[in-house]
Amino acid sequence: MAKIEIYTTSSCPYCVKAKTLLIKKNASFEEIDISNDADLRQAMIQKTGGRTSVPQIFIDGRHIGGCDDLYALDKTGELGKLL
Repeated sequence: MAKIEIYTTSSCPYCVKAKTLLIKKNASFEEIDISNDADLRQAMIQKTGGRTSVPQIFIDGRHIGGCDDLYALDKTGELGKLL
């Protein structure tokens, strides 16, 4: 099974939408809530090459992007292959 990390905040509707898709796909994931942690937020920004928005999603260490990127991968069938 793929290792999935998703950086989120507690008030982000796109985070909820991304997690909902992953749950629908029966994919387990590690959620990293950066809402109140400046160090975790900075680590995410460095890991993503400067992206500051959430969610930011990684599958097996590969940066997928955000919610729209995740849904685009699902639409093309690539998400299933990665999972």
